[in-house]
Amino acid sequence: MNKKILILSVFVVASCGLAYELIAGALSSYLLGDSILQFSTIIGCYLFAMGVGAHFSKYVKDEDVLSRFVDIELAVGLIGGVSAALLFMTFTWMAAPFRILLYVLVFLIGALVGMEVPLVMRALNARDTGFNELVSRVLTFDYLGALAVSLLFPLVLAPYLGLARTGFLFGMLNVAVALWTIHVFKAELKNIAGRFLRAASVMCFLVFGFIMSDRLVAWGEHGLFGDEIVFTTSTPYQRLVITHWKDDLRLYINGNLQFSSRDEYRYHEALVHPVMQTLPWARSVLILGGGDGLALREVLRYPNVKQVTLVDLDPAMTTAFTQRPELVKLNHASFSDPRVTVVNADAAIWLQNTQDMFDAAIVDFPDPSSFALGKLYSVPFYGILKKHLAASGLMVVQATSPFFAPHAFWTIDATLREVGLRTYPYHAYVPSFGEWGFVLASPQQAYSPPTEYRLPMRYLNAATTREMFSFPPDMPRQEMPANRLNTQSLVHEFEQDWRQVIR
Repeated sequence: MNKKILILSVFVVASCGLAYELIAGALSSYLLGDSILQFSTIIGCYLFAMGVGAHFSKYVKDEDVLSRFVDIELAVGLIGGVSAALLFMTFTWMAAPFRILLYVLVFLIGALVGMEVPLVMRALNARDTGFNELVSRVLTFDYLGALAVSLLFPLVLAPYLGLARTGFLFGMLNVAVALWTIHVFKAELKNIAGRFLRAASVMCFLVFGFIMSDRLVAWGEHGLFGDEIVFTTSTPYQRLVITHWKDDLRLYINGNLQFSSRDEYRYHEALVHPVMQTLPWARSVLILGGGDGLALREVLRYPNVKQVTLVDLDPAMTTAFTQRPELVKLNHASFSDPRVTVVNADAAIWLQNTQDMFDAAIVDFPDPSSFALGKLYSVPFYGILKKHLAASGLMVVQATSPFFAPHAFWTIDATLREVGLRTYPYHAYVPSFGEWGFVLASPQQAYSPPTEYRLPMRYLNAATTREMFSFPPDMPRQEMPANRLNTQSLVHEFEQDWRQVIR
């Protein structure tokens, strides 16, 4: 019976160890971007630390194996349990030491986890378990625990519990293993009362953290965003936060500002109308991204438009902007228009499977700050999109800032040209972002910017449009290679450009 308890504990501790690793990777990706870099360095640090921990486990005396195992479970539970909340608080209130703390925590957790399995194997070996059977059982349950968490984390834990609460939950599981070990092996352990008191104290602390995690995150986000937070949600894809101050609503995705209601009209007029004004015959329009419905709002102003298909990955995004009154007011209830079809799917996969053709396409994805987003700015993606665009149609892509991220901006332009599109880059000043860039593209026809608009505009007129398509000397064209899937050069250029801005 005691041997079964120890083997089952391997399943739990393996689950917990992988969970802490995934939490650190996901949180750093949310906050720092570049998910491949974050996960790669965190996994490397974690595995190295496990090796260090496994090495130092040999210094534990045989008679102290179970005692040290209990102590390690309490330490892993406490450090791993608070890791997500502690990292988030550090980032929001003291951003500078975030990376240092991140890797210190990953190393500590990895080292402690690295000691767990060797100690369990030694405890089992002391109970006359055959070596072959011992290794087989321990590794089987170790891998099964890892499989369970790898499936539960993206599908259930991260989207429904959130990272902070998930951390506290797995910390509680580690402490539960310690408590159960104390109970089952009390005859072999010293100072039972003291160990039980420590374990119970850590468990109470983690339970309190689990209950209060929403408040902790809200407090941290208040420090990060400053304004009153009116809506938050974590999804399998991103963290959405909407803030409000006086007459200003702001949307943040993974901590990055997406729009301010005070000046979003500048961005969305510049994004939509240079295309739509030039296509008075357009009937069918495709919007990729734009789950806030603001680009959709501008497209629906044209009576010639009979059908708009909006494809956005995250249903939480489109649902919020369909149901929340302040957001519905902002997008003029655009999602309720009978001409609109909303598809919640990966845009690249959806384009591969649809047979629909469109007269115009508005591409309004978040900036290419990760490889998952970078694929939506790649040669294959634009090649597929071109096939769904009428020969006389037009498309436009939001393309980051030609001033702050010039290499990224001109990489997007080069990528569109690579698939045979004629490009017409332009820019507009949006106070919340500074100079922002767009690239309009045509399969065949030459394009001339509008000299007038048949709809009333708040920002655009003949003069501002003429200025948008003219680049001053401090925003010169850069000759850049196209963004291809196997290298994703755009993501690297984007990161380097903005790193220079921060410096």
